[in-house]
Amino acid sequence: MNTLQRGKRGEEAAVGLLQRQGYRIRHQNWRYKNLEVDIIADDGEILVFVEVKTRGDSAYGMPYEFVDYTKQARLVRAANHYIAATKYGGEIRFDVVSILYSEKNDTYNMRLIRDAFWPD
Repeated sequence: MNTLQRGKRGEEAAVGLLQRQGYRIRHQNWRYKNLEVDIIADDGEILVFVEVKTRGDSAYGMPYEFVDYTKQARLVRAANHYIAATKYGGEIRFDVVSILYSEKNDTYNMRLIRDAFWPD
């Protein structure tokens, strides 16, 4: 399985995880120009912007560690465009779903990190 396929399957697994946690999915792969949000969902009354990181191993670090400052800033910019476009006025949050995929066992080890970061 190539990296793109692993990422797509990871996002689908993340949607299932979020739904089991009670999230209502609004959008997957929402785009504004060159910005993208993997998943936009409602967790109760909170609008949540979710970044999904899927890796094949942890040799270079855990998947969530790759949601660095640059990635966070891009996600915040995308969220701001979404909020403006939808005229949303409530509470928001940024979550990360960190996924380690084992090709040998075809299993996903997923971790949901709520409120993973907050914009500067």
